Amino acid sequence: MVDISARTAPRVLDPCCGTRMMWLDRGHPDAVFGDKRRETVTVTDRSHGRADGTRTLTVDPDLLMDFRALPFEDCSFRLVTFDPPHLVRAGPRSWLAAKYGKLGEDWRQDLRAGFAECFRVLATDGVLIFKWNETQVRVSEVLALTPYPPMFGHVSGRKGLTHWLVFMRPNAGNEPTLSREVKPNE
Repeated sequence: MVDISARTAPRVLDPCCGTRMMWLDRGHPDAVFGDKRRETVTVTDRSHGRADGTRTLTVDPDLLMDFRALPFEDCSFRLVTFDPPHLVRAGPRSWLAAKYGKLGEDWRQDLRAGFAECFRVLATDGVLIFKWNETQVRVSEVLALTPYPPMFGHVSGRKGLTHWLVFMRPNAGNEPTLSREVKPNE
């Protein structure tokens, strides 16, 4: 387990931060940024107008970690942001895979374990913000892997494929069930 008490008790965990693209403050002092990779890659991407047709991406987490087995004690964080890779198909030189990462063949089990770990390290009444782009996997398939239903959410992006969902870790004995069907705007 990682001892986070040496820092000013961080309250926020981003266990798969990637390039920290969703963060407005990419060095926020209350956050611990984690990822399973630390790398700088230059990829072909003509969409950003660079003369050489490339883009450089840097993944530089505070800690190397696997979102399926987080190195923290139970109930360590008040807020967890979970933005796991959402691609299951991508070429070996894909800039999207370089930017977002890629899920493996056992992606359902990986995401199930990731949700379980995020809820484990989340304090009671803590909030989990989940971001998912459903270009390859429907959000309804992913929600079937969560132990709790989301409270609310929002669909965004040019094509309405990115879902932002908010969960709250319930108090013991006050746990909602997934028996009712949760249907985000599909």
